Amino acid sequence: MAQAQPIRTTDTGDTYLLPGETYTSISSTIGDVPLTAPFKTPRGWFLGFGIAFVLLMIFLVSVTWLLIRGVGVWGINIPVGWGMDIINFVWWIGIGHAGTLISAILLLLNQGWRNSINRFAEAMTLFAVACAGQYPILHLGRPWLFYWLIPYPNTHGMWPNFRSPLDWDVFAVSTYATVSILFWLVGLLPDFATLRDRATNPLVKRIYGLAACGWRGSARHWHRYEMASLLLAGLSTPLVLSVHSIISLDFAIAQVPGWQVTVFPPYFVAGAVFAGFAMVLLLMIPVRTFYGFQSYVTIRHLDVMAKVMLATGMIVVYGYFMEVFGSLYSSSKYEQYLLYNRLSGPSAWAYYGLLFCNAVAIQPLWFRRVRQNIPALMIISMIISVGMWLERYVIIVISLQREFLPSSWDIYVPTVWDWSLYLGTFGLFFTLLFLFVRVLPMINIFEIRMYLHQETERAHRNAAAHGHDHDHDHGHAHGPASAD
Repeated sequence: MAQAQPIRTTDTGDTYLLPGETYTSISSTIGDVPLTAPFKTPRGWFLGFGIAFVLLMIFLVSVTWLLIRGVGVWGINIPVGWGMDIINFVWWIGIGHAGTLISAILLLLNQGWRNSINRFAEAMTLFAVACAGQYPILHLGRPWLFYWLIPYPNTHGMWPNFRSPLDWDVFAVSTYATVSILFWLVGLLPDFATLRDRATNPLVKRIYGLAACGWRGSARHWHRYEMASLLLAGLSTPLVLSVHSIISLDFAIAQVPGWQVTVFPPYFVAGAVFAGFAMVLLLMIPVRTFYGFQSYVTIRHLDVMAKVMLATGMIVVYGYFMEVFGSLYSSSKYEQYLLYNRLSGPSAWAYYGLLFCNAVAIQPLWFRRVRQNIPALMIISMIISVGMWLERYVIIVISLQREFLPSSWDIYVPTVWDWSLYLGTFGLFFTLLFLFVRVLPMINIFEIRMYLHQETERAHRNAAAHGHDHDHDHGHAHGPASAD
C-alpha cells in the first residue's frame, strides 16, 4: 500500500494541485495503492474492514430475523406506519446525491475541482443507493414479491398503480442506480488500462486488462469516451433533481399535515446535496490523510466543498422557515397543531436538534478560516449528518404520531432491530467502501494528469505573454533614447 507522500510545498488553499507533481508521480502515488501485494496492506485497512464486516454480519442477522418474524419486530405502530425504515431510506438516498452532482453537473459546467473527488464521490453514491434500496423492499412485508412492482406481462392480473409515487420510486431509484453505475464504470476505463500497464503480477494484469475493455488510449477511444461521458452526464443531471423530488412526493401527495408543502421537492433536493457533501468531506478527509493524497485533494477542494455545503444548507434553512410560515399563514388548525407539536410535543427534542445541526452549526462556514480548518470541517460534517437524519425523523414521525383522531395517537419508539438494521447498513456501506479503496484507484488518475497538463500549458502561455509584454515595454523605453 502506498505510504504517505511528502508534501512538496505548503498548501495555501489557492490551488487544486500542489506544485512538484509529475505524470509519473501521479500514476505511482494513486495507482500503487490497489497494486500493492495483499501482505503489504496496512493494518489500519484490516482494522477498518474488520469493523465494517462485523456490522455487515449484524445487518444479515437483522434481515434474517425480520424475514422470520415480520415487520412487527420494528417499532412501527398505528398511526406511525413509517418508521426508521423510511427515515433511513430517505437519508441514504440523500447521501448518494453529492456523487452524481460532482460527476455530472460539474462536468457539464467544466469545473476542474471535481477531478480529484469525483471517483470517490461516485463510489459513495453507489454504495449509499445500495443501502437505501434495501429498506423499501424489506418494508413491503413480503419482500420476496418485490418484483410485483415492476410492470411486466404476467398472469397475476396485478399491475402497478402508475398514479402512486411509491411506484415512481421504483423507476427513479433504479434508473438513478443504473446511470450512476454506467457513469462510474466508463470513467474507470482509462485508469484500468493504467493499472494493467503498471501491474507486474500476470493474474492482476489480466484482471485489469479485462476490466479495461481493450483500452489503448487511441484518439478514437478518447473520442468515444468523451461522448459517452457527456451523454451520461446529460442523463444524470436531471436525475439529481428528479430522484429526491419524487421521494418528496411520497409525502406531499398524502393527506398528512406537514407534508403538503409545495417547497418539498427543491427542499428535499437541497437537503440531499447538503447531506451528501457532508458525507464526502467526512470520508474524504481521513482517506486523504491516510494515503497521503494531500497534493491532489488540497485545502482548496475542501474550501469549495464547504461553500457548496453552506449554500445548500441555507436553502434547507429557508425551507424550515417556509414550513413555519405555511403553518401560521394557512389558518389550518391541523397545520398549526403540527407546529405546536414540533415545538412542545413528545419529540420536540428532534426538532430543536435539527435546527441546531442544520441551521446553527453551519454558520461558521461563512469564514474562510473555518472552511480551511480540517478538524472544524470534520466536526461540522458530522453534526450535519446527524441533523439530516433528525430532519427525516421529524418529517415522518412527528407528523404521523399525532393524526386526526386523538384515539389513535401513539408514541413511536424504535426497537433494537430498528437500530441493528440501521447499523448494519453502515456495515454494508463501509465494507463496499473499504473494498473499493483496496482494489480500485480512489482518485481519477487520467483527469489529474490532464489537469496537470492544462496547468502546465497555462503557465507556459502566461510566461510567454509576460515575456512579450516585457520586450514590448523595453522597446518603448529605449527606442526614443536611441533615436536621440
